[in-house]
Amino acid sequence: MYKATITVRLKTSVLDPQGSAVKGSLHSLGFAAVTDVRIGKTMEVWISAPGSTEAGEKVEEMCQKLLANPVIETYDYELEGA
Repeated sequence: MYKATITVRLKTSVLDPQGSAVKGSLHSLGFAAVTDVRIGKTMEVWISAPGSTEAGEKVEEMCQKLLANPVIETYDYELEGA
C-alpha cells in the first residue's frame, strides 16, 4: 500500500485571481512583506501496487487524466509506503 501526496498548482504563466485576493487581504492585515501568493491543492491518494514504480505510474496516469489540467496546471507528488 502506498500513499501518494499530490500537489497541483497553476502554471506561473496563468493568472491566479484567488492568490491575488489572498495577497490583498494579507496586506490589509499588515503583512506588507508578502510579495505574491499562489493557490494550489493537495490530495492524498492511497494505492495498492506491487512496487513503487507501478504506484508512481498509476499516480502519473491519474494526474494526467483527471487530477490536473496540463494546459494550465503543474503537479508533483511524493510516494510513501511499501
